[in-house]
Amino acid sequence: MEIKIKNMVCRHCVAAVTDALRNLALDVKEVTLGRAVIGEDNIDSQTLDKLDSVLHELGFERITDYDDEIIDIIKHTINRHIAEGDNCHFNLSACIEKNLPVSYDTASRIFSQNEGRTIEKYYNACKIEKVKELLGYGTMTLGEIAHETGYSSTSHLSRRFKEVTGMTPTEYLKSGIRRKGINEV
Repeated sequence: MEIKIKNMVCRHCVAAVTDALRNLALDVKEVTLGRAVIGEDNIDSQTLDKLDSVLHELGFERITDYDDEIIDIIKHTINRHIAEGDNCHFNLSACIEKNLPVSYDTASRIFSQNEGRTIEKYYNACKIEKVKELLGYGTMTLGEIAHETGYSSTSHLSRRFKEVTGMTPTEYLKSGIRRKGINEV
């Protein structure tokens, strides 16, 4: 049986979900980003309720709806697109469309209706969270961060950063505000 899971973004998420499934005495065959395969063909409603509760405590959610599945694929694609940076040879809409069974226009409509913002706004928020992460390390200049995250210049990065956060990168560093987790973007 395959279980689709929302908000899994890294290997730590895979490990957490694997542990959760094993703690529920489920026969874990494989866990990857966004999905788990277990040996059982069916799970009783009591175990499903426990699973939903455990996943919720970990910041995840079982996907039971088609729109949720589309949105989860879009979010994973955006995170992968940001992580790959210059290594991705497609623009964002092409990356999203090649990973979905629907057109970009349909995906965009589903995303906006369910998330209350456009794919582009979500993408920009994710990029800014990546900038915050890199700023927090303190090992790169703003110019290097701009290049790493796909901004054409430090001024372009600073403008986008202020649009999203209401402050400049320097003000953000001085503020001591904690950056958001990927599930909070």
